Amino acid sequence: MLSARTSSIALLLLVILCWPALSLGQPAVPAKSDGPPKQASDSGNLPDNLTLISGLKQLLDISSTKAIAQLGKHDGFLGNEAIRILLPPRLQAIGKSMRMIGRGDEVDELEIAMNRAAEDATAQAKPVFVAALKNLVVKDPKLILNGGDTAATDYFRHSSSSDLIAAFTPIAHRSMERAGVIKQYKHVLKNDPGGSAIANEFDLDQYVVERTLDGIFNVMASEEGNIRQNPGAQNSDLIKEIFSAK
Repeated sequence: MLSARTSSIALLLLVILCWPALSLGQPAVPAKSDGPPKQASDSGNLPDNLTLISGLKQLLDISSTKAIAQLGKHDGFLGNEAIRILLPPRLQAIGKSMRMIGRGDEVDELEIAMNRAAEDATAQAKPVFVAALKNLVVKDPKLILNGGDTAATDYFRHSSSSDLIAAFTPIAHRSMERAGVIKQYKHVLKNDPGGSAIANEFDLDQYVVERTLDGIFNVMASEEGNIRQNPGAQNSDLIKEIFSAK
């Protein structure tokens, strides 16, 4: 017979050998948690800077195209009180004096001609804006994306105004000649006692160019705000992607 000591050792060995099999049927004890499970970060889904820049440029291309289509037609400027080009402040005194002597129609003709020139020049502006957008350097696209309703338009205007003016001026000058602006301007100055003092001091080309670009950017800003606020106006996958990441 086995001694008590021998029996105890045999029993202990049996338990050790069988322990893994016994433990298989037991539920696992959950590890202690310090809080609710952490959610996976979605930062990997955010567009990279190149995607953001492409999306913002596409936004500006769409808004500039709409602005040019809206303003580059008959009464695009003249019929829009918000952007209609008025007599330059430098000529206000002349305009007033001419109206007082019954020659206000000549002043009106000058104002109409400036707006017609702006409309004609705007109709030719698309290549100018395409080139400016191509050369636009966007240093912080996330800042623009998360900016105000007109942040992209404001950035584009600030960054590209000098290039746009330089490229747009000869177009506007030709439009002014076709619309009779320069002829009418000289006529108004010639027929007013104070006109000769202004003739060499005021750059009408610059005035019309700046007011024309003001009008285009005004409509662009409105279009950008609509695209930002109205998901239905985000009519491209790229624009939807960048704004869904905000």
